Amino acid sequence: MIASSNPQKVLPRKISAKNIPDVLIHEIIDGIPLYRRGYRDVLAKTKTVEDIMGCSSLQFFIIDYILGILYPSINRQKYIIATNEAGLHLDKRNNLSGDIMIFDKDVLTIDKIDTHYSKVHPKISIEIDLDVELETFTENGYITIKTQKLLGFGADKVIWFLTKPKSVMIAAKDAEWQTFSWDHDIEVLDGISCNVGKYLKDKGSEFA
Repeated sequence: MIASSNPQKVLPRKISAKNIPDVLIHEIIDGIPLYRRGYRDVLAKTKTVEDIMGCSSLQFFIIDYILGILYPSINRQKYIIATNEAGLHLDKRNNLSGDIMIFDKDVLTIDKIDTHYSKVHPKISIEIDLDVELETFTENGYITIKTQKLLGFGADKVIWFLTKPKSVMIAAKDAEWQTFSWDHDIEVLDGISCNVGKYLKDKGSEFA
C-alpha cells in the first residue's frame, strides 16, 4: 500500500485564513481548507492566481492519454466523463475535486445536474499527482484520506498516478489497496485499460 489507514498530519506555518481568498482553496476535508499548490507565492505577490491554477505539461499529457482511451471506448449511453477539476460536495465539511471522474448516468441523472458541485458519487475517480500544498497532511496522509472519502462517498475505484515515483495506486471497495510501477496495464473499468509508463516510453518522454 502506498498510504497507511491512519492519515498523518503535519503542522503548517500559520497564515490567517481570513487573509487567503477563496479562489486559492482547492478542496475542503473535514472542514479544513486545503490550498492550491503555490498559494503562498500568490500571497507574496510573486505569482498570480492564474500562474498556479493549471497543471504541468506532464500531467495534462497523461490526462490527454487517458481521455483518449476512454472517450472512444466507454459506453457513452451509460457513463459521463467529467474533467477540469470536477467538484464533489460530499457534505457541509467536505468538498473534493478530481482530474477525471466517471459517473454512472443512472446515478448522476439529469435532474441532479446543476450549477453546483456534484452531490452524487463518481463510479471511478482518477487523480494525477497532488494539487494541494501539503501543510495539514503528509503526502501519504492526504492520498489516504481523500481516497477514503471518495470510497466512503460511493466510488467503486480510485486510481492515483504519481509522476515522481512513477507509480500507480489503486483502491477499490472491499479490496486491499495496491501499488504498482506505472508501466503496468491498469484497468479503468469494463475492460478498458491504460499503461501510462509504456505510453510515455513509446512517445520518447524522459519521464517514462
